[in-house]
Amino acid sequence: MAVTIKSQREIELMRESCKILADVFSEMEKAVHPGVSTLDINNLGEKLIRAHGCIPNFLNYNGYPASICVSVNDEVVHGIPHKDHILHEGDIVSLDAGLIYKGYHSDMTRTLVVGLANSWQQEIYTIVEEAQRKGLKAAEAGMTGRELDAIVRDSITACGY
Repeated sequence: MAVTIKSQREIELMRESCKILADVFSEMEKAVHPGVSTLDINNLGEKLIRAHGCIPNFLNYNGYPASICVSVNDEVVHGIPHKDHILHEGDIVSLDAGLIYKGYHSDMTRTLVVGLANSWQQEIYTIVEEAQRKGLKAAEAGMTGRELDAIVRDSITACGY
């Protein structure tokens, strides 16, 4: 696949798409609490995306029936929201969403603990956050995803995981 060099205007549109999605995530995160359904989170996310004049890019992509992927506990990725899938204290929830803004896609995921994290969850979060910081600090033009992955992976495995 060829890499295309983006103009300053294209870069700005991509940046704006990502900023909008970050705002959507900030609002969705506030809705993640015990008693809420994964469908409620999906509906909120889609409403927020559309309120910004954007299109949810996951909806109907390869038949995916929702705008937000909501994966709970042992669901690895791309969990399909459902009205009967209710969040409980201590659940680990991954939100994955994307949007299209003026033809430019953004895609983001965040993992959260519903309610208060136990000590093991807090330890994992601290380790993963540090690994992400190391990866971001090391990232540079020309680096492959595999090289970046190794930096993050090595940071986590050094902690025994």
